[in-house]
Parts: sequence; structure tokens; C-alpha cells
Amino acid sequence: MGIELSAVHWVYVVFILFIIGFMIFKRDTTLICILGIFIIGLIATSSFTTAVSSVFNSLIYAITQLLSTILVISIIVALSHVMTKTGINDVMIAPFTKLIKNPTLAFWITGLVMMTVSFFFWPSPAIALLGVVLLPAAARAGLPAIGAAIAMNLFGHGIALSGDYIIQGAPKLTADAAGIPVSEVMKASVPLVIVMGAVTTVTAFFLLKRDMRLGRIVVSQSDIEKANGKTANQQLLANHSRIFFAVLIPILLMLDVAGMIAFHLEGSDATALIGGTIIFLLMMISINAYKNDGLEKITSYFIEGLQFGFKVFGPVIPIAAFFYIGGDGFKAVFGQSLPHSMGIVNDLGSALAHTVPVNSEIASGTLTIVGAITGLDGSGFSGISLAGSVAHLFAGALGHGIATLTAMGQIAAIWVGGGTIIPWALIPAAAICRVDAFELARRNLIPVLFGLAVTTIVAMFLV
Repeated sequence: MGIELSAVHWVYVVFILFIIGFMIFKRDTTLICILGIFIIGLIATSSFTTAVSSVFNSLIYAITQLLSTILVISIIVALSHVMTKTGINDVMIAPFTKLIKNPTLAFWITGLVMMTVSFFFWPSPAIALLGVVLLPAAARAGLPAIGAAIAMNLFGHGIALSGDYIIQGAPKLTADAAGIPVSEVMKASVPLVIVMGAVTTVTAFFLLKRDMRLGRIVVSQSDIEKANGKTANQQLLANHSRIFFAVLIPILLMLDVAGMIAFHLEGSDATALIGGTIIFLLMMISINAYKNDGLEKITSYFIEGLQFGFKVFGPVIPIAAFFYIGGDGFKAVFGQSLPHSMGIVNDLGSALAHTVPVNSEIASGTLTIVGAITGLDGSGFSGISLAGSVAHLFAGALGHGIATLTAMGQIAAIWVGGGTIIPWALIPAAAICRVDAFELARRNLIPVLFGLAVTTIVAMFLV
């Protein structure tokens, strides 16, 4: 029997619909998110003062959850500034500009390289590694920054993370919840990941090329400057020094990759290793370029990076706060849990699973919806155990198809929340490419929904 939904659950659903509506009409969502937090707090605690306080506390919680991402994006931007001002970036880009000659090649090469690296240590660190080099090369080839962001995001946070065949964090969680071996989930996910990836990326590319052809998206000189930064000051570093650092940077980052594999570092640990390496690179380049002024320049670049990081994340924090209270953030913000609750979004997914009839078609569709709902908190991973449990429930009634249903729920949860259409989940790609996170989410929405629809139909035949 499913959990009984309370007024808090229904209010949460209503505000999700409001937020989606505001996004569709390209309006800012800060006000509606804060009102949603306040009203949910008022209903959950029956205290006006607690509800008012919860607005502030929810923002603090969201910032705490996002802080490591904000920091690593900030120092990457700081490094990119010093690289472009010293001409190191030009040296590093040169090999890629020979390979990436037009927008089409730029899109697919950027995406495929991103996917390959993301398989080994997840997409957020991969974007940190690749963005600073691939983005300027793509811009020079005529691919708009939003196009590079779409490619990085769909191939990394979409294809690579939803399959997770190397690190196996996602299939382990879903397989354990479904009570089956990890290998079965991974095997069942292969055709679904291929279909989802192919449909989504091809659709996104088609829509991007259409808008470029119609003049809705153009690559202007300012876009190229945005990717490259200011013109390099050739006086700061001698040519041999630029070549030295252009070689040293990828070597150190590849050593990071080797360290991640050797020491089984993933997620935040992998990001921290990348971040620490970038900080040392920033200091080394600043000292070599600015000599006596190097100490002050290190601080100056840090400030520039942090200003950029908080400017980019500022609009995202209120909406992240709202969706975080749908998961683990509820107890942290309101100081209590809902009775017999697994978290608001997980409760909604569980309730849906217990109210639909069971056959192969409905089971596949329900797993997609449940996965998508649990991904609304922007994690992608927080609710995939529920997807495994629901798959176990439906497969028990059907007598077959547990691995395929589990894989379908996993794919839906990670594509939505891992993420490609939740604005704060795709912040790394948006920030590195210096595009608006909400605009990136809007452009991903149709391809991802179309991909989920086609993949769900395929799953119906495989169950």
C-alpha cells in the first residue's frame, strides 16, 4: 500500500507546476520558489516565525550543498583568465582548431570527448578538465557557446552518467534496491542508454542547427571573446614558457585522472583533486608571469573567479533551495520529518507506483515518470533506489522484466536530475561555457522529453 499524501505533498506539486510554467514563459522563478518554501513551512510546522525562518535556512542549505561546485567553477574561471591573458590558452587550443573545423564537428567532437572522459570519473570534473580547452576551439569553429554547453551536458551528465559503466555508482544503487546483480542492470541498460543518447543528441543538434540557420543563435565576436577571454599579453610569458605550461597543464590533469582511477576517487573527491591541482597551476602561472606582482595577482584572479561563480549561481540558489526541501533538505530546514516519509519527491513517486494498473506498457511508463519525479531534487542519485524498488514491485506482478524496468527508472532519474533539465544540476556546463543555466535547461527540455518518450516505448518491447 502506498504512502498517504499530505497537504505538504500537494502544495509541493502545485508549486512545481508554477515553476515549470514560469520557466516556459521565460520568467524569473525566485519569487515563486520562496513563496513555495514559506507556504510549505507554514503547513508543515504550523508556525509563522518558523516558516519565515525556513526561507533563509533553505537558502543556507542550498548554498552549502552547492558550495563545492561554486568553488571549483570559480577557480577554473580564475585559471582560464590567467591562461588567456598569458597566451597559454592559444597554445593549448591550436591542436584542436586543426581538428574542429566547423560547427558540426565542434558539436560532436566536444560531446564525444566529454562522454569518454565522463565515463571514467563523472561529468562535473570532466567539464572542469575539458571546458577550458574545447570551448574556445568550438567557438572559433563557429559553434555558439550554448551549443558547446548542450553537447557537454547531454553527452556527460546524460549518456555517460545514466549508464555509469566504469564507476558503477548508479547501477549499484538501483540493483541493490531491486534485489538483482549489478551486471544485470548494466546489461539491460545498454540498448536503452544508446536509444536515449542517440535520440536526445540528434534532436538537440537538429534544433540547434535550425536556430542557427534562422539566425536565432549566432556566433558573434563577443561570443568568441567570452570563450577566449581578453587578448593575450605576449609580454607576460616568453614563448617557451607558454609552451611549457601548455604541456604541463594537460599532463597534471591526466595524472589526476590516473589518480582517480588508482585510488577510486569519484564525485566530490574527484572534483577536489581537480580543484587543488588547478589552484597550484594558477599560483605557478601567476608567479611566473607577474614576477614581483605575482602574489597580489593570485588574489586578484581568485576574486575574479569567485565574483563570476556567485554571479552565475545567484539566480539558481532559490530554485535549488525549493527542490532540495523535496528530498533530504526537508528535515535540515524544518527540523522534522513528515510522518512515515521517504522525502516529498520519493513519496510522490511511490504513491504513483501504487495507483496504476500493471502491464508491460504501463510499468515502463510508470518507471520513467517515477524516475523523473525523483530526479526533481537535482541530484539524480537520491531517488534511484526508489526506482529499483518500484521496478521490483512491478516485475513481481508481471513475472519478468525487472532489469529493464530498473534500468529505465535509473535512466529517467539521472537524465532529469543528474542533470540535463534541472537548472542547478547543469550549472557546471552552463558556468564553464558562460551561458544562462535556465536557457540551457529550456533548450535541453524538448530533446530530453522526446528521448525519454522514445526510450520508454523501446523499454515496453524489452520488458
